[in-house]
Amino acid sequence: MKHVKIQSHASLREEMKTVARGEKKAPKDAGGVSFDSAEALLRLLTPQNRELLGVIRDKKPQSIAELAELTGRAQPNLTRTLGKLEAIGFVRFKTVDRRKVPTASVHSLRINIDPFSQNDRLELL
Repeated sequence: MKHVKIQSHASLREEMKTVARGEKKAPKDAGGVSFDSAEALLRLLTPQNRELLGVIRDKKPQSIAELAELTGRAQPNLTRTLGKLEAIGFVRFKTVDRRKVPTASVHSLRINIDPFSQNDRLELL
């Protein structure tokens, strides 16, 4: 299970300043993937991107070109979207004969929202 931090930019900036001043140690998840809000994550999980993840999981394309053909999406657009999905850990790439083969690396996710603070967490399962 992988945890992704959900933290506002202002809170992240203040945390970084506190660590830089030596007032506290850097948290274990410092430098990892984070989102400004749960809404920012949900904006990435559009119906089109969820369909894309489903095609990767179910059809197991052997290249980005094959994935573009299966989805009808333009390859530059698809590559950009896959980069975003890879950055947050939803997709991984393995290289096979100089081809980048996308694989789904998350089966489900859970968002834990703390209603009393901005300490929300995302768990990738």
